[in-house]
Amino acid sequence: MNGTRTIATAGRVLTQIRHDPRTIALLVVVPSLLIGLVAWIFTDTGVFSTIGPAMLALFPFIVMFLVTSITTLRERRTGTLERLLSMPLGKADFILGYTLAFGLLAVVQTLVAVAYAVWVCGLDIKGSVWLLVAVALADAILGTTLGLFVSAFARTEFQVVQFMPALVFPQILLGGIFIPRDQLPDVLHIISDWLPLSHAIDALNAVANDTHDAAYVGGQLLIIGAFALAAIVFGSLTLQRRTA
Repeated sequence: MNGTRTIATAGRVLTQIRHDPRTIALLVVVPSLLIGLVAWIFTDTGVFSTIGPAMLALFPFIVMFLVTSITTLRERRTGTLERLLSMPLGKADFILGYTLAFGLLAVVQTLVAVAYAVWVCGLDIKGSVWLLVAVALADAILGTTLGLFVSAFARTEFQVVQFMPALVFPQILLGGIFIPRDQLPDVLHIISDWLPLSHAIDALNAVANDTHDAAYVGGQLLIIGAFALAAIVFGSLTLQRRTA
């Protein structure tokens, strides 16, 4: 692993995205629009105050997962990855470069989404807004790293989408959005403890409602970070040079 090569990879990715306004819009604007749509649906009710923090976890996570996995897959299908790895560029440099590039985009996405949810949609945050930003950012980076990981197992964009019901939907169903996790059947509650999105939603709810101290939120951030790190490690180990 080489820091210079990692940064160069990140710069190349950011340069490519800079010339793709549709991807920029998808990354930065769409999560906020979806959050706004949810707030509009539940106008004059207290529902958005209840599920709003979970939406800050859900939409950025899904968008980062899809964009990152499809972008990485295209690098492999077009032969770009094979050419890059024929040079002094390791798989870890590639994965970390992508993580850094999309992580920087996730910072922008998170700041826009949180600002829109709080100051435009009126999401009531009783805790620290900056702590809310930190958790939402960790969640978006988690979506990035999981997208990098699953891209190694897909041969087409359609196969990437097929990972949604296998990897993402269970996390949505068991994450506490529809029913509090402590009210789930015991087996499902145990399974949900091993799903990273559950910890992101728990942390965002804790900050929004100010029900736990910073130490609890910090613990949830460590868990999210551990999942993201594991995805980076396994992603670098399973990354293929090209799609057969």
